[in-house]
Amino acid sequence: MFGKLILIPILLIGACAGQDYGDLIASIFNQSAGLPTDTGDIVDTSTKLPPLVISPTPPARQVATTTLAPIPLSPVGGHTYKPCGAGMECVREYLCSNGKVNKDGATLIDIRIDDNSCPFLETCCATGDTVSEPIVRPVDPPAGCGYRNIEGIGFKIEGAADSEAEFGEFPWMVAILREETAIDKVLNVYQCGGSLIAPTVVLTGAHCVQARKASNFKVRAGEWETNTKTEIYPDQDRQVVEMIVHEHYNKGSLYNDIALLILESPFEEAPNVNTVCLPPVNTNFDMSRCFATGWGKDQFQNGKYQNILKKIDLPVVPNGKCQDNLRKTRLGKFFELHSSFMCAGGERGKDTCKGDGGSPLVCPMPNNPNRYFQAGIVAWGIGCGEENVPGVYASVPQLRSWIDEQLGYKRIDAKSFTP
Repeated sequence: MFGKLILIPILLIGACAGQDYGDLIASIFNQSAGLPTDTGDIVDTSTKLPPLVISPTPPARQVATTTLAPIPLSPVGGHTYKPCGAGMECVREYLCSNGKVNKDGATLIDIRIDDNSCPFLETCCATGDTVSEPIVRPVDPPAGCGYRNIEGIGFKIEGAADSEAEFGEFPWMVAILREETAIDKVLNVYQCGGSLIAPTVVLTGAHCVQARKASNFKVRAGEWETNTKTEIYPDQDRQVVEMIVHEHYNKGSLYNDIALLILESPFEEAPNVNTVCLPPVNTNFDMSRCFATGWGKDQFQNGKYQNILKKIDLPVVPNGKCQDNLRKTRLGKFFELHSSFMCAGGERGKDTCKGDGGSPLVCPMPNNPNRYFQAGIVAWGIGCGEENVPGVYASVPQLRSWIDEQLGYKRIDAKSFTP
């Protein structure tokens, strides 16, 4: 969808909804010419884009590669910044107390500013005005799952022209990373998105992970801007120790595109790390206005993966209408939308896209619009952001019984994802 990996210029999220649909079309209609490839990987071989590497190092304009280091679990303190003039240094705006920021912590960061003297998201500050701890309001997150931080945490974006999410706005959003070694470097390569539903459980798409071993993956929670490690609250990494893929997942058609990742240790709850709520079985979200998030490509052809987490609002499309619209594409008039799917989107320029696979689609609860259920998991699409061509998602309400059954075997309490 967007960047870390994500969105279309207008904001796209997944692998075109996280997944391209070529294998499915080929398997059903025995066609292949001109079709997109089926992949949950962020590497798009058709456009020769390099994989997004997420670094645990200090800020840099290009994504750095490095040997992994422990991730701190407390607010960021001191940091070495580059000089930008006599007695001046580049710092994040919430670490500069020179009067350009509000001392109450309501800092505004203009991500549109292009100041060549400082790296992206930093400002030139007098050395004597630099503080070692962020100037932020105390944060007391509400207890329970599914709470969205609409105003962000610690600072607010000004000039968010490309639908950037606020820092910590969607605290359940996670990045699923795979470790790869290149010469003497260990790289954190973005695989796909996911959502935190319990301290030790991540929900994602089966197509993202089914071809690999659990030991290949780690999960990062609390991530926002992938090229830096100077956010107010740090991200957290956990190793995956077990993958549970739906027993009826179909690699060609993507039916039952759902998987659970079990982590070696729980994430620590923080203002930027919390769980999303899961809806009751058969909940209907038709016509709801929902959010998809991700770091995927901003467009299908020649798109770029995003550095800052993006969000896009989409309407849920009833399955009957979605099937009718998809039959008008190259899928043809005999295409049947499987019951394990739901649809959202169909508005020009707004969609999930390649790299967003496994990411959540969340919808507000009817009685509490600031609290969210996860309605879908980014699965596949025909192109990205085309008018009247909705993206397709694995339906969480339809698959909720399977989730409960699998977590019951693991004796994992449902309270972390139950409102």
